[in-house]
Amino acid sequence: MPSADLFLRDSKTSWLVVCGLALAALLSPGVTCAADPQMSVMLPRGGQRGTEVELRLYGARLEDAVALHIYEPGIEVLEFAAVNGGESKAKIRIAPDCPLGSKHFRVRTMTGITESRTFTVSALPTVLEVEPNNDFAKPQVVPFGVTIEGTADTEDVDYFAFEAKKGDRITAEVEGIRLGDTMFDVYVAILNSARFELSTSDDMALVYQDGVASVVAPADGTYIVQLRESAYGGHGGCRYRCHVGPFPRPVGLVPSGGPAGSEVAVKFFGETVTDLTNTVLLPQSSNVPFGVFATDEKGIAPSPNYFRLSSLPNTVEQEPNLELVQATEMTAPGAANGVLMQKGDTDRFVFAAQAGQVFDINVYARRLRSELDAVLYVFNERGEGLASNDDANNSPDSAIRFTAPADGKYYLSIFDHLGKGGPGYFYRIEVEPITRDLQLTINEFQQFIESRVVIPQGGAAGFLVNAARKDFGGALEFIAENLPPGVALEAVPMAGDQGTTQLLLTAAADAPLGASFAQIYGKLADPNQPAVQGRVRQDAVMVRGQNNIPFWTEPLPSLMVAVSQAAPFTISLVEPKVPLVRGGSMQLKVVATRAEGFTAPIRVELFLNPNGVNSSRSVAIAEGQTEAIIDMNAAGNAALGTFRIVARAEATVGNGNVVSASRFINLTVAEPYLQFAFQPAAVEQGKSTEMLVNVETSKPFEGTARVQLVGLPNKVTTPVIEITKETKDLVFPIAAEAGAPPGQNKSLYCQVIVTENGEPIVHNIGTGQLRVDEPIPMKVAEPMVAAPAPMPAAAPMPEQPPAPKRLTRLEQLRLEQKQRVESKGTP
Repeated sequence: MPSADLFLRDSKTSWLVVCGLALAALLSPGVTCAADPQMSVMLPRGGQRGTEVELRLYGARLEDAVALHIYEPGIEVLEFAAVNGGESKAKIRIAPDCPLGSKHFRVRTMTGITESRTFTVSALPTVLEVEPNNDFAKPQVVPFGVTIEGTADTEDVDYFAFEAKKGDRITAEVEGIRLGDTMFDVYVAILNSARFELSTSDDMALVYQDGVASVVAPADGTYIVQLRESAYGGHGGCRYRCHVGPFPRPVGLVPSGGPAGSEVAVKFFGETVTDLTNTVLLPQSSNVPFGVFATDEKGIAPSPNYFRLSSLPNTVEQEPNLELVQATEMTAPGAANGVLMQKGDTDRFVFAAQAGQVFDINVYARRLRSELDAVLYVFNERGEGLASNDDANNSPDSAIRFTAPADGKYYLSIFDHLGKGGPGYFYRIEVEPITRDLQLTINEFQQFIESRVVIPQGGAAGFLVNAARKDFGGALEFIAENLPPGVALEAVPMAGDQGTTQLLLTAAADAPLGASFAQIYGKLADPNQPAVQGRVRQDAVMVRGQNNIPFWTEPLPSLMVAVSQAAPFTISLVEPKVPLVRGGSMQLKVVATRAEGFTAPIRVELFLNPNGVNSSRSVAIAEGQTEAIIDMNAAGNAALGTFRIVARAEATVGNGNVVSASRFINLTVAEPYLQFAFQPAAVEQGKSTEMLVNVETSKPFEGTARVQLVGLPNKVTTPVIEITKETKDLVFPIAAEAGAPPGQNKSLYCQVIVTENGEPIVHNIGTGQLRVDEPIPMKVAEPMVAAPAPMPAAAPMPEQPPAPKRLTRLEQLRLEQKQRVESKGTP
C-alpha cells in the first residue's frame, strides 16, 4: 500500500521538492490565486506498462498547479508543469511490473486538489484513433494485439482492421463507462471482410455497461472491430479503450474467494479459455475490491475477475450434486464455491451444525460480477425447507441468518432465479458465525460534489463520516495514520446512537505544502467489548445517472490529505457560556479574521448539529465585516449533554473558492430552568383581563428573568414582566383594543430570558390560549308613555273554549284528504 507522496519515491526528498516547487510557484511573477482546481479530462486515458507516457490534463483553475499525485504504486511522475489555467502537462513512467487496471490521479495546486480521475494500465501497446475511420470500406488499420483509444461522437461508427490467422482467438474488450468520464453505453462487434457480424456485445455482467466480443477466426484474412455508442448517440466525451488480441477473457472462476495471504489454485471458465488454472498468491488485505488477472501463453486479461478475500476455508463443488443425497460436504464456518454450467442446474452442499448455532449465510455472485441471480434454500435432513431468500442488501445476491433448530446436517441449495446457467454463473456461499463489522464512509457535505480534504496552513478542514455498525453498538473513537507533516486529527467519540460524526484536521502555520495518502480508522471505544475496527473509505462518484444518482463509482484505496497555502481568512466560533435549553434558542457568534485587503463575503454553516438541534443552514459574514450570528434552537426532546461543534467557511478567493473550518467548541444542551402551566383566558374587545401562569423553577437562577408573552393577536397587548426563582404565579394584564380581531388564539407562549455569566438563556415555553370576544349587544329600551286613566271595572268575560290543538304535518294531510273526500260526495 502506498504510504507516501508519490511525486517522488523518497518521502523526505518528496516533501522537500514539493515545498520547493510550491514556494517557487508562489513567488513567480504572473501567478494568480486559483482556488478550487478542477480536472475534467486526462489524455490519453491509459498506457502500456513498461513505457513512458506524456499526459495532458485539462480543467479549470490550474494556474498554480505544482504536482501530480497517484494513489497506487507502480507509476512515477518524471515531469509536471502548469501550462495555463485550463491545462497542465506531465510525463509518467509505468513500471514493467505495474499491476494492470484502473489507477487514480489528482492534481495538487497551491490552494487545493482536484477531483480524482482514472488512468488505465494495460499490457498491450496503445494506438490512438485517427479520423476518418467511419467508413467500413476505409477502416483504420491497426496491428493485432493492441489497445485502441478513441472517441464515439454523435452518430459516429469507428472501424479498425487487422489481420488474423485461421484458428486465432480474437477478443475485443472495450472500456467505456469504466473509464469514468461520462454516461456511455458502448457497443463492440467483430466483423469479417464481407461485413458479416461474427460476435457482438453491448452490456455484460463482468464488465458492467461495457462489452466483450470474441470469436475464433474461421479463416486467414482481415477482420474488423466496430465501436460506437449503442444507440448511435455519443459525444466528444464518450472515450473508449478497446483491447484487441488473443488474450484470455474468462467470465467465471472457481473458487471465487479464498483466505487472505494464502496461495490458491483458481480455475477459469469461458469460451476464450480451455482448462485454464492459475495459482494466485493472495494479499494479506486490500483496501479496494481485489481481482485476479487470467494469464496464459497468449497473454493476460485486460481487466480482473473479482475475487473475495476472507478467512474462511474453501470447498469446491463436486459433480454430480443435483440431489440432496449428492450434496458436496463442506465445513461450517466455511465457503462453498461452484458454477451453474447448465440451464436449470442446481448445486447442493451439506454442513453439520449444533442446536442453537447461528450462521450468516451470504451468497457472493453479482457482487463479484457473476451473471447469476441467486436463489438460496436451507433444508433439513428430511428435505423440509427451513429458510430461503432471493435478493438481499440491495443486491441480487441472497442472504439468510440461520439458526440450527437441532443437532444434525443441513443442506444448501442454490440456483438461478430464471433457471439460467453457463460459465459466467459462478458463485460463492459463505457460512460463518455472526461477525461484527464497521463500515465508515466520507459523506458529501455539498451534494453531488466530491469531498476533498485540503487544510490551509494555520487552518483546519472538517468532513463528515457515516458509520454503519453491524451486530454491535457503542461509541466509536478515531485514529489517523500517515498524515502530512504538521497535520493533526481532532476527533471526538461518536456516540452509540449516532450514525454520523465530524472529524477535523488541523495544520500548523509552518506545515509544509504537500500531500499524503492517509488512513483514518474508527474503532469501538469500549475496551470491555471485542475489538471492532473499520477504515474511513472514500468512494469517488465518477458518473451520475438520472436524478444525479451515482452510476459509476470508484473506491479509493486511501484518503488524500493536502496542505495548501494559508487562506486569507480564518473563522472561529465563540463558545457560549450558557446552555441551549430544550425548547429554547440561542444566537451563536462566529468571528472572522481577515488578511489585509481581503473583504469578500464568507459563507458559514455548522457541519453537524446535536440530535434535536437545528441551526441556520448558511449565514454570511458580509463584505468587509468580521462577525455573523448563527441562529440555533433545540426541540423539546433534543439530546442532553455537552457536544463538540465546528463550522465550515467558504469564500471566493481569486477565481475560485477556498474552504476552511473553525476549531471545535463546546455546546451544552440542558433542561429548561422553568416550567409554566397556562390558565386559559378570555377578553372582550375594548376591555382588559388577566392571564394566570403557574411557575415551577426546575433550576434556581440568580437575579431576575424577563418574561414576554408572545403570539398575542393584533391590538392586544401586555407588558414584559420580571420574575425571580421564588415566583410561583405570573399574572399578565391583557388589554384588548376595540378593533382586536375576535377568535381563539391557541399558540401563545412565553419567551423567558434568564441571564447567566453575562449571557442570555432563551426559553420558549408554551402553550397558552386567549379568546377575544365581541361585546354582547345591549337590549334597546322601549319609549315611556303616560299611564292612561283607570278604566271602570269590566263585566266578567264568558268562559272561552280551549285553544285548538296544533296539528302535526301528518295530521294536517289526513284532515285535508278527508275534506276532499267529503266535498266530492256532496251534491
